[in-house]
Amino acid sequence: MNIYTCFCGNTLFFENSQCLVCLREVGWCPVCKGIHALLPHGDGTYTCANSDCQAHLMKCHNYAVHDVCNRMIAVQQAEQTIATHDKLCDYCRFNETIPDLSVEGNLAKWYQLEVAKRRLLFTLDLLKLPYGTKAEGFELPLSFDFKADIEPSSRAWRNTGGGEKVYTGHANGKITINIREADSVEREKLRVNMGETHRTLIGHFRHEIGHYYWQLLVQNRDEEAFISLFGDHKNPTYSEALNQYYKNGPKPAWWEQYISAYATMHPWEDFAETWGAYLDMVSVLNTAENAYLLTYDSEEQGSKNFDTMIANYLQIGIKVNEVNRAMGLMDILPEIFTQPVLEKLKYIHRLIRKARFMLAKPILSRYTI
Repeated sequence: MNIYTCFCGNTLFFENSQCLVCLREVGWCPVCKGIHALLPHGDGTYTCANSDCQAHLMKCHNYAVHDVCNRMIAVQQAEQTIATHDKLCDYCRFNETIPDLSVEGNLAKWYQLEVAKRRLLFTLDLLKLPYGTKAEGFELPLSFDFKADIEPSSRAWRNTGGGEKVYTGHANGKITINIREADSVEREKLRVNMGETHRTLIGHFRHEIGHYYWQLLVQNRDEEAFISLFGDHKNPTYSEALNQYYKNGPKPAWWEQYISAYATMHPWEDFAETWGAYLDMVSVLNTAENAYLLTYDSEEQGSKNFDTMIANYLQIGIKVNEVNRAMGLMDILPEIFTQPVLEKLKYIHRLIRKARFMLAKPILSRYTI
């Protein structure tokens, strides 16, 4: 993730929608690919303040109306849509269900979900991974549901039915996130109760998109190679493995073969957990590169090979882990990269290389592979 500069010279970050020094509105320009100040025209449109760009822009509907997004749309592109409420940015168009905004606190939770989703999709673009919508005729359309549990009404004189429990997960291209995960207190309770090293919103997105890409890139395409590393996903069945996991817990000494305890549950979860760890690595390396936090051997400058990625990730992880420990915080890199784990990560590395040919996207970093 890059760090950007406002029109006034102040530092801007990926999540910003306003500069805290000059108070100008800022947003992601789809033309020059960065966070920049917005110069208003007075008619609801703006000019990108980047002197090398100066694109004519308008806000995404979810930015203009709800302030949960910070992405802009090129006016020429926006004029091709039918109505203002259809004018969603390249990332918000994947939303199928948003939280009930009549419920107090849901707008703030939705904002947190959108921040994490934007970081996820930015990383997918960084890796040039294919994804698309149903309207585009994409093979496995991607969409997001952000929903809350439905509790039976306590005001009714009788209970007319049970509530509805929303499970975070993936099914045939649809990623569902229970908005309770956007509540930091509730999320920490779940992290402790489930014995997880990390439990973050972005972690949920990276894990669930792993299931999406298993279905898109592995199913009926590369299952033999997958089984050789992760195990047979058909035996035992997923439901059998799930029951076994919650009855007996993770496999003994799981860290010798798996990236996390939950990865031991079933080969699908092993793949999704490993995929999420790979996206963690790519995102951290991209950020470290842009923040000049890495040191390089001159002969390896610009290298994109897997071994260099791992070496650099461990380099930055050790340093930041110590900084976090100095502040009494959790390690940024808690995983142990044993040889079996490295082989699984390398498989995902190769899988992503092959996926690049499905849909060409611009190379944004030395760490696109």
